[in-house]
Amino acid sequence: MMKKRMVTLCVTMLVFLLAACGGKGEEGGQSDGGQPGQEGGAGVSEEESESSEESAPAEAPEESGEAQPGESADTPGGYEEGWSEEMEKLKNAAVEALDGDYWPDTALLPDMLEMTFGISSDMYEDYMAEVPMISANVDTLLIVRAKDDKVEAVRDALEAYRDAQINNTMQYPMNVGKVQASRIETVGNYVMFVQLGGDTMQAAEEGDEAVVAMCQEINDKAVEAIRGRL
Repeated sequence: MMKKRMVTLCVTMLVFLLAACGGKGEEGGQSDGGQPGQEGGAGVSEEESESSEESAPAEAPEESGEAQPGESADTPGGYEEGWSEEMEKLKNAAVEALDGDYWPDTALLPDMLEMTFGISSDMYEDYMAEVPMISANVDTLLIVRAKDDKVEAVRDALEAYRDAQINNTMQYPMNVGKVQASRIETVGNYVMFVQLGGDTMQAAEEGDEAVVAMCQEINDKAVEAIRGRL
């Protein structure tokens, strides 16, 4: 009886051992982390390789050198309202010469140039015009390269503008000296209206004549600097 139980127990243990060995053999057909039919978990199929190449970010396009919005091939970016390089240099000559006494800071577009000064686009080849953003200030610089047959017409328009300014000085009494000191200068086809002065408060303590003298000196500096670049 005892022998039969021992035999039965041995047979049962043998069955369990065989079953365990069979399970390990099946797991050996797949490597750690791998998929069926692949050798090793690090393998990558051709489809996955192609997919990764398609999803890779595209290289940044090379700069073409073409003008960006707000720029043109003839007018480098940064020139106010598309002024030419020549006009920008003329303005900068005045700015450098005045060393802080240049106050105009707002560019005039062609339609405002005509509305303010009476100078239409058929009268000039190029121009730059800056006025103050605050209307209580009157500092202004205008340089017009007039067409050959329009030089006198441009000058006449600026003379009329200056006369109107002088007649309206009571609107801003603090600017009487600047307006009276303004000047119109013609150099070849270039016609300038210069009405500058910057801060005149200290000169105003000595009276209107002192303000006029100060502004005339500043205007002379600006005109001579511009002449030197023409």
